[in-house]
Amino acid sequence: MKKISIIFGTRPEAIKLCPLVLALGKHSDLIPHVCVTGQHRQMLTQALDDFGVVPDVDLSLMEPNQTLAGLTSRAIVKIDSYLRKHQPDMVIVQGDTTTVFSAAMAAFYQQIPVGHLEAGLRTWNKLSPFPEEINRVLTSHIADLHFAPTQISRNNLLKEGVSDNKIFITGNTVIDALHIAVDKVEKKAPLVDGLPEHIMNGPLQKTLVLITGHRRENHGQSFIDICSAISTLAKKFHETIFVYPVHLNPNVREPVFRLLNGIDNVYLIEPQSYLSFIALMNRAKLILTDSGGVQEEAPSLGKPVLVMRGTTERPEAVNAGTVKLVGTDRRDIIDNVSLLLSDKKVYNSMANAINPYGDGKACDRILTACLSFFNT
Repeated sequence: MKKISIIFGTRPEAIKLCPLVLALGKHSDLIPHVCVTGQHRQMLTQALDDFGVVPDVDLSLMEPNQTLAGLTSRAIVKIDSYLRKHQPDMVIVQGDTTTVFSAAMAAFYQQIPVGHLEAGLRTWNKLSPFPEEINRVLTSHIADLHFAPTQISRNNLLKEGVSDNKIFITGNTVIDALHIAVDKVEKKAPLVDGLPEHIMNGPLQKTLVLITGHRRENHGQSFIDICSAISTLAKKFHETIFVYPVHLNPNVREPVFRLLNGIDNVYLIEPQSYLSFIALMNRAKLILTDSGGVQEEAPSLGKPVLVMRGTTERPEAVNAGTVKLVGTDRRDIIDNVSLLLSDKKVYNSMANAINPYGDGKACDRILTACLSFFNT
């Protein structure tokens, strides 16, 4: 049997990798070994609990007021020690976090093959998103297996000189995760902490707009502009409910609570478990976000997504019409949300577009590629 080390540290990574861990656990020739860095401690634990995944190793890397350089250096050292002790046959990482780049580097130094999920996403702007664009570009130059979610991602890798026989179009494992989550939510509706129960479980009398935001490049004036736009929208559409699970980063929480707390139809709640967040997405009419994963998940639920960024590494969703870039300009956010809330034709054109990110069988394709790699 081959030991596959799955290394991750944040909630989005956990959501996209837990389905693979579960699939590996059912396999006769491959065995998972889960190592977490704890890059998002509280939110990471929530996601692990939702999928019933228990890490084999927890490196607990986070320190107060750390720099990216400090986190990266500690991650490489600790992951290096972990790999030397457990000697996996392959390391698998997902996406573009500091954990991803650090794990890929540590594995490379020990000449352990690296598989990269969600490979090939690009904005072609090294500062947007920051530092994620550089993390994923550098990881692509280390990886031995590239699990590209779409043809566009595959083409990006080919442009950078990656061999075609190392690229596998798999779809995105976030859709695998979504299928698991929706099945659980439909069997037993989860509670959403911080919201009155009637909003989720009573008659759907009021429209709900779901908001998320955390991107580092939006810290500062951009978040102030975002919050100002939400405040204006809440007053304009006073019968609409605006729900914002607020990220734990102080650079997010300060402007959000300062500018939005106390508005009657704005609910500022704590970060939710994955299952509760899926229930919120399913309840929402539209989603305003700067998140990457939401751009992939929401279209499967028929929810239009407005992205508060100037660029996206997920052009497939924009091309399909499920996602629209609105940036962080206050007026642009107000105008685009207002249009979707008031124009049924525009709303339906986005809500009924087809999700380009897969069929929920990405994990099967990834495991097939790993077995082929070991058998050659």
